[in-house]
Amino acid sequence: MTQGRAGRGFRGAGFTAALLTVGSAGAQDLGAYRALAADLDGAVTVRDTSAALALTRLDAAASDLDKLAPSLSNRQLVAGLRGGLDGARGALARSPAELEAQVLLARGLMRKALYDQTLSRLARAPANGTAQLQLLGDEFGLSGAAAQALGADGAAGRLPRVAWRLQREAARKISVALTAAQPTQSPTSYLNLARGMAWFTAVQDASVAGDLRVSQFGDALRQLTEGDVAALGASLTALRQGNRQFLDALATPPSGAAVTAPAAGTVAARPDTAPEGASSTPAPVAVAPVRPAPATSAPSRPVTATGEVYAALGRALSAAGHGDPVQARGQLGQATTALAAAPASLRGAQGYDTLVFDLGAAQARTALRPADVQALIATLTGLEQRAAGQPVSALDGVSAGVARGFGGWLRVLVFALLALLAFVPLYLLNLAFGGRNTFWRAIAAGLALLLLPAFLEGLFGLLGALGDLTGLGALAAASNLTLTQNAYGLPLWALTVAAAIALSTFGFRGLCQQFGLLGRRSAPAPEAAAAQSLDWDEDL
Repeated sequence: MTQGRAGRGFRGAGFTAALLTVGSAGAQDLGAYRALAADLDGAVTVRDTSAALALTRLDAAASDLDKLAPSLSNRQLVAGLRGGLDGARGALARSPAELEAQVLLARGLMRKALYDQTLSRLARAPANGTAQLQLLGDEFGLSGAAAQALGADGAAGRLPRVAWRLQREAARKISVALTAAQPTQSPTSYLNLARGMAWFTAVQDASVAGDLRVSQFGDALRQLTEGDVAALGASLTALRQGNRQFLDALATPPSGAAVTAPAAGTVAARPDTAPEGASSTPAPVAVAPVRPAPATSAPSRPVTATGEVYAALGRALSAAGHGDPVQARGQLGQATTALAAAPASLRGAQGYDTLVFDLGAAQARTALRPADVQALIATLTGLEQRAAGQPVSALDGVSAGVARGFGGWLRVLVFALLALLAFVPLYLLNLAFGGRNTFWRAIAAGLALLLLPAFLEGLFGLLGALGDLTGLGALAAASNLTLTQNAYGLPLWALTVAAAIALSTFGFRGLCQQFGLLGRRSAPAPEAAAAQSLDWDEDL
């Protein structure tokens, strides 16, 4: 951006010539543009009702962008829009306000693309840009006499006046957004800052923008998420002052004046990530990554990409813990999306590809259990430590390897087999010593209690896997009856072990007394002696 004021004089010929250097005829697929705008705005509308419906609209928006992209001359804007859609998908896992913020910024990039290419097209052939100019006026909220005046200026080839009308409307909308934004850590302030940034993105190359920069909005957004209220207040003051100067410079229409043409490679950076592959053409100052504030309460610290991965994995762990593998796999998908937006240092660390593979494998796994998700969380922690140059726990690596190799159907079938085999020692014990001796029965009951966790894991783990495979939610929840599913299994396991110890102690103590190994041996009653003799010698 360059500095200037309307009173310094404009050069209409220079403006037209600069537009002709953009390097494209400027024609856009207006149908794809309208569809993309409708699907993005629709995703925000339905998010309060259903995140699934919002995701459907975002998927449709991705298809719309694929159709629109070939007609966009600025490839950085295409990359920015694709990144904006990825950010919107990630925001679905957080809150409606965060999704709206991402959509606002993506819409700002769309308006910039339409603004740049429409002016370029009008410079080449004013008569051929009527449809694009009409859509551009609609996008900037011009209607009635204002829209007619815009169309008349475009048809007459008065490009500086076209740009002036659009820039003035954008500056007014920026003013409204900045006035509504307050130096408080709230979703409302975040959305208004994002709205102001989106509108300035479209007209950031205006020569009369003065010292106003996209990076200033990014700084304010970052200060808001960090809770730096004092710095946020100062940033808002500077933004309002800069936009006031912008409005003052646009107070009077240009007379044969020029507005700086948009550079071919210029693109506003999104709050998430800056587009890759930046060209050598001038570009605005990149904005550092900023995450939207939650919709219900202000955050006490900024949300990072890995924080979103941890949040999604935590929800997946909760879903797996109460026997909802479908929801768990959905949250793993959200974790995969958030991980793709992680810092380059994390994505370049050793083990990143392994974590991505493990996340994909877990999403495709039948009979997903909490231990599988816990291993993924441990792997992510190890990846962060490795990226930071810190020592990594070897046990976390072992856990990840075990979860990778001993999960899904392998785990289910192994424990199902163990559940069947658990009856073998009980049968042989009864066959060898009979069932009429109280002490042997106590020992058999104690052994059964010791084998009970394996039996429950085998039976209900198999039922849960079958329910997951067939889509029967009630049957899939059968895994909740295993003792390894959640925290409640540990005290139950402790109770069964305590009962097994008590019964086994009672049984073996009684046998020791019978054999004279403990206390004085009392003469058994004749009937009891005959019964015991029969138990021991019945095969003879």
